[in-house]
Amino acid sequence: MSLLRFEDVRQSYGAEEVLRGISFEMDRGDVEVVIGPSGSGKSTMLRCVNRLTEVDAGTIYLDGEAITTPDTDVNDLRRRVGMVFQDFNLFAHRTALGNVTLGLEEVLDYPREEARTEAMAQLERVGLADQADSYPAELSGGQKQRVGIARALAMDPELMLFDEPTSALDPELIGDVLAVMRDLAEEGMTMLCVTHEMGFARSAASTVSFLDGGQVVERGPPARLFESPANERTGEFLERLTSLHGGEQ
Repeated sequence: MSLLRFEDVRQSYGAEEVLRGISFEMDRGDVEVVIGPSGSGKSTMLRCVNRLTEVDAGTIYLDGEAITTPDTDVNDLRRRVGMVFQDFNLFAHRTALGNVTLGLEEVLDYPREEARTEAMAQLERVGLADQADSYPAELSGGQKQRVGIARALAMDPELMLFDEPTSALDPELIGDVLAVMRDLAEEGMTMLCVTHEMGFARSAASTVSFLDGGQVVERGPPARLFESPANERTGEFLERLTSLHGGEQ
């Protein structure tokens, strides 16, 4: 059984149909990288998974359970599905450790010391144990993003969503975040990632989907999709991306 499945998912903002019948599925342990031009529906697709955006039609399933129905426990869903945003979303008044312990204490009801132990383990996992007592203002963008990843991992999610996690970072800080994501992929974490980091897509993705106009135009293994795309629109997008960034990242 697939872990995540989209079945003819549609979503509109007013008269604009952003998702136009998205259908695909991922197995446990898959790393799906979603690429496409701005406005193609990539972020909306991710936000529909954890109900930050509601679908207008179709169904999303997590481990065989419909999660877009009115009776879905959204809080439980967001525990099962971790999300890392492009703009960090850390609490400025809490340390790195405090940001990670918050969900453990407030959502999972961990005792304070147990929450602290788990949070430290997750900060260690992303290479930031030495910054546990630092506040977000004292951290680089890459460090903030890694705290965000640790915070999501602390909830022991079944699925991780990454919405352009490196787009707000200076170029020299991107590598540390991508290294953490590669480690998670190697550990078998199921990941759905929106990113323009083609080097990451080539090396870590099991499948790449090209979205355009709210539809999955093409989907396949990265080597095939990058080297010999079957759809002309896919090839044109990859050529533009390559020229924009001066080659593979």
